[in-house]
Amino acid sequence: MTRFRVVDAFTDRPFSGNPAAVIVLDGPHDARWAQQVAAEFNLSETAFVVPDADPAADYGLRWFTPAVEVALCGHATLAAAHALAEDGVVGPIRFSTRWSGVLTVERRDGRLWMDFPAHPPQEAPVPDGLAEALGAGIVRAGTAGTGDLIVELAEESAVRGLDPAPSRLGGYAERGVIVTARADEGRPYAFVSRFFATDVGVDEDPVTGSAHTVLTPYWAERLGGTAFEALQCSARGGRLSVEVPPEEPGRVRIGGSAVTVSEGHLAV
Repeated sequence: MTRFRVVDAFTDRPFSGNPAAVIVLDGPHDARWAQQVAAEFNLSETAFVVPDADPAADYGLRWFTPAVEVALCGHATLAAAHALAEDGVVGPIRFSTRWSGVLTVERRDGRLWMDFPAHPPQEAPVPDGLAEALGAGIVRAGTAGTGDLIVELAEESAVRGLDPAPSRLGGYAERGVIVTARADEGRPYAFVSRFFATDVGVDEDPVTGSAHTVLTPYWAERLGGTAFEALQCSARGGRLSVEVPPEEPGRVRIGGSAVTVSEGHLAV
């Protein structure tokens, strides 16, 4: 029987952060089966981990939403590394992926840190109708290699107050819409965000590591500096530590904690 775990990522307490299912397998799996399993869990992501014979990696990693396989997922990568650490795997853990190269996760300062490719956005016009769909004024917009559109709002409260109808946010990007703003004065984090990905079956993702491969270089340019604390202010919420390593141009590091909340076995 196949073991699964549900892990809350980017949090140190259960029932917050972003839940992902993690399935560690002994060998290759059928993609159609994996998609059916992900649909059954109906979480924003399910991660499938298999040993990898490639000398550059330790495990293969694929991510599925309930609707599609995706090219990159941060919180499910964090959840997968957390599950392997529970099994006694000592990092750094190197994951080979289909579209995002080799991703490394290591433990530092009591957290798991992921090394991901950076996706700095390119400035773009604000799409017609998006401000109305969000119900908020947009300061600027950009497109990123993740297939996302990023839009900045004027203030933190505008991001927190969003309540868009999911049906109105489809079609603006290949994957989803990242909404962000500078944090209010005195906050323990530098910026806030939310992420809406209706087109891939996720109305709002609670905490999105891959979106921070866009957000980190975006805010590093606007705020200056190389290291920040970030808050994704969804209903569940999650905290992330992010870095632009000066010695590794084109990369970002994303740190966070994770908690296993359930486990069991698939009967199929």
